[in-house]
Formats: sequence, C-alpha cells, structure tokens
Amino acid sequence: MREETNRQGASLGFPVSEIWRYASLYCRETLVRGRALVLSAWLPLCRFSPGRRAARLLVAPTDLRIADPLEAEDLLEGRFSLAGAVLETGGRPAFSFDMPSVAFEQELASFSWLRHLRTRRSEDANIFARAAVLSFLRRHRAVRGPVWQTDATVWRLSAWLSHSTIVLKGADTGFYRRFVDQIARHERVLRGRYRALPRDETRLQAAIVLAMTAISLDLSDHRKREAARRLDEELERQILPDGGHIARSPDALVSILLRLLPLRQTYINLDQILPKRLVPSIDRAYAALNFFRHRDGDLALFNGTGLVPGTALSALLRYDETGGAVFRALPHTGFDRLQAEKTTLIADTGRPLSVHLSKTAHAGAAAFEMSAGKNRFIVNAGVPLAASDAIIRMARMTAAHSAVTIDDRTAMQFSRSGFLGPVACGGLTRVERSRDTDENGHDCLIMQHDGYLNRFGLMFQRRLTLSPDGSEITGTDGFRRRNEQMPAHNDRNIAIARFHLHPAIWTMQEDEDTIFMTAPDNESWLFSAPGLAPAIEDDLFFAASAGQTASRQIVIAWTVGEHPDIHWRMNRLS
Repeated sequence: MREETNRQGASLGFPVSEIWRYASLYCRETLVRGRALVLSAWLPLCRFSPGRRAARLLVAPTDLRIADPLEAEDLLEGRFSLAGAVLETGGRPAFSFDMPSVAFEQELASFSWLRHLRTRRSEDANIFARAAVLSFLRRHRAVRGPVWQTDATVWRLSAWLSHSTIVLKGADTGFYRRFVDQIARHERVLRGRYRALPRDETRLQAAIVLAMTAISLDLSDHRKREAARRLDEELERQILPDGGHIARSPDALVSILLRLLPLRQTYINLDQILPKRLVPSIDRAYAALNFFRHRDGDLALFNGTGLVPGTALSALLRYDETGGAVFRALPHTGFDRLQAEKTTLIADTGRPLSVHLSKTAHAGAAAFEMSAGKNRFIVNAGVPLAASDAIIRMARMTAAHSAVTIDDRTAMQFSRSGFLGPVACGGLTRVERSRDTDENGHDCLIMQHDGYLNRFGLMFQRRLTLSPDGSEITGTDGFRRRNEQMPAHNDRNIAIARFHLHPAIWTMQEDEDTIFMTAPDNESWLFSAPGLAPAIEDDLFFAASAGQTASRQIVIAWTVGEHPDIHWRMNRLS
C-alpha cells in the first residue's frame, strides 16, 4: 500500500507530510469498509419473513415539488428527459431499453418524475405509471446494481409513497398487493443497510423516508417508535445548532426540508406522536436557509449548490414559521453574512466537518458572494445540474470560487483514487475567523486558512469590511508565513484573486485600475484596485438555468514577494 500511496501522492504533487496524510486516509477507509462488512452480516434479509402481517397503505404523503404539465405530456408520449439525456420509448416499457448513462438509469428508477403525472387527471396517466412500475420490477428483481444504490432506493420509495394515488387509481387487487409488498420490501432494504451507512445527507434522507414508511404503511408500534428514534438521532447529529447541515451545502437544506415538511404533516394528519427533534430541526434549518438567500431569492453557491428552482424555494417558504429572521453567522457550519441596507456579503469561513463529507466539499475557504438590491454581482461558479466528473472536479477547485490561489493551485486537494473516492487529501486543515465593528461602524470580517501552508509555507488572510450604509466594500488579501512573518522579498509565487461575476452583470474597463459593473435594473458599482491593474477575463458560470453559461470575471494577479497584501474596493454609484 505504501508504494501505491507514494505514487498517488507524487502524482498530485504532495509534500511528504501530505503523502502520509494520504496514507492515513487509506487506512481509515479500509477500517470503515471493514466495519460496514461486519455490520452487513447482521442485517436482516430483504425478503418476507414467516408470520409477517400484511401491510396496508394508509396515506399518500405530499410532494412539495412543483409538477410540470409539459413534462407530463412528454412522459405520456414516451419521452424521458433526465440527467442530460433523452430516451424515446415509442410506447414500449421504459426499463426495457439500454440506458443512455448510469445517471439516467438512476434518475429514471427514482420515479421522482411521477409527480408530473399529477397534472393529468386521466386514466392514461394511471396506466402509464403502473406500466412503468411493472417494467422496473421485471428488470430489477434482484437488489443489486446502480438502481438499488441507497440514494436511488430512498428516492424511489419516497416517490412511490407520495404518488401511490397515481399508481394505484384503477388498479386491481393483485397489483395493489404487489405494489404495497414492494414498498415494504424497499423499507426492509433501507432498514437493513441503515447502520452501515456513512453519516451524510443520504443517511438522513433514509431515516426520513423510513419514518414516513412506518406511519404510511401502518407498521407495528414498535417499528414506528424505532423509526422515530432513528430519525431523532440523525437530526441531532446532522442538523447543527445553527441550523446548517453537516455537508455545509445550502442545497442540502432544500432537499432535507422538502422531505421533513411532508413528514411533519403526515404525522399530524394521522394523529401520531411527532419525533421530538422534528419540529425544532425544521425551524433551525429554515433559519439557515434564509441565511444563504440573497435578496433576489437565490441561494449562495457554496459546496455543491447549483441552480435551485425558484418553484422549490417558493414551495418551502410558504411553510416558513420563523418570520424570515437572518443570522449574522452560522458558527457551527462555518459561514458569515455581512449585511447593510441593500448590500449582502456571504463568506465561507469553515472547512469539511469529516473526511467522508469532504467528498462533496468545495475548496472555497474565504470565498465570498456579494449582492446588491435584487442583483447578484460577485458569485461562485456553482455546479451544473448534469455534468461529467471532469466538470464537477473543476467546479470544486478554488479557482471556481471568488477566492485567491497561488500558482493556480487549489487550496484543498482532492483524491482521484477509485478506492478513496474524491475526498480532500491535502491542503486545507484549519480556517480561522474573527468579526468586529470598527469605530466608524464598518462590519469587519477577517479570515485565515492554511490551504497553502504545506506546499508554499504561506497562510492566506482576507479582510472584508462593509460600510453601515452598504455603499462601500473594502477588501485586503494577503499572505503570511508562520508566526505572522512577512513573505520573503524573493518569493516569486504568483497569487491570483478572482471575482466571478454573475452572467447578468455587464462590465467595462474604465481605466487601468477601475472596472464599471452594472445590473439589468441599472444598479451599478465600481471595482477598483489602485496600482494592481485588475483585468476583465472570460469565465464560465455553471449554475445557470440553461446549463454552463459564458460569463466574466475580474482578475488581479500579483507576485507574493512584491505585494504581501493587496487592497481592493467596491463602491455603489448613486
């Protein structure tokens, strides 16, 4: 293993200390997988047990996501547009075809598209839904393959519960019995796997859908209590005291709330005792979700967040009982928010909360987004709805964030090992922040991280200040050696500060040091960096509704030894 570790480390350009950090990840992953294998030996078998009482389906939980009648029309015509691909079935069963991709097959097998058929109150929609279920059952009898991965199984069970009225309307007794038995089978599969699941969003989603199944299928009181206890334990571990999710992703909050709200209502409708942590967790998650919202209503693009449909946010906000309060910081999740009048800055002041969670984390420490009025000006690149592994890797790099790099290296390195998966295996280990208000009432945030310490011997520091009237933002970016020592004068490393602009922002170079930025509603700002020659360059924005979109970015490049610190400023034009 040592030879493989050194080969991987050398290929990624690790210093010796990080090569051994990589080796420790191999050891840890081996132990984790061994534990999961041991646990699996004790898991219940996923088949009917003698004497099991027949389950009854009592309720169809609500799906808060918006249904699209045009999507329903396409489906009934045999056209599935999923995961960036299209499958034309021509009236044949959907699962009888070779799939365009694994991602397509998983999304098809999630059955989340059933919600669109709600818009067609017709017998043909019910027949189509039953045919799709039967097609799945014929092709995927055995519990193996991509469609039985845990996340796909969670989505499918949730969809079958929520849209059981579509599937079952007009069905005969034989199909009803088979469908309900399959729901019970999915519940046993997930319950059997649960203890071996890593602590991440998928585990929480599994706990939610298991609780939903326990009350929707009228399982025994013991199973209901077990499901409620399981959910409470996971909510306590995954919804942090400030309301953020342990994945540190705004998008995760949306996905979780879309499941928790129908669960709460189903407990109430069936007059069941709610899990103790369900309502408090929903309230805290709403507060964190509001923290990440810009004034245009969209979410900040951190840690895997891309385009979140406005319809999904609207559906959630209708049930927000927190009054829309916004925190100044999420200290447990690791984010800060500076807000004055109509100007908002949201900054990443944290790091991945575990090795496993780093598989989806982005190298955006000390990155920030800025909005003014109803417009986002400075953003991160986000992630596309459907993308290749190469694009996802690109979106995770520091250069895809409004942050600073050295020699175009990312502050957090990611493994390309098929065994480890894309975990963070080098660079960032510590992020520090402090917050204060100066004598003039400016809100000041200071961030520091060690993402470049092992490779370059440099700590990165960023200071952001926002004036009380929201009309002026000042920033200082710089590097220090250990113990706050200044970089050597002969340090020729090139630092690059990037400020990614939203595609809606129009820019013009006013002079060598000044850039004019304006939004469609004429909200305008000046970006200036005296003596540093900020430049406008082409860019890519991944989180657009049309997919990957051309945009622009402001770039400042400097030599660390010549300029340990740089200063820049943004001013609103009255």
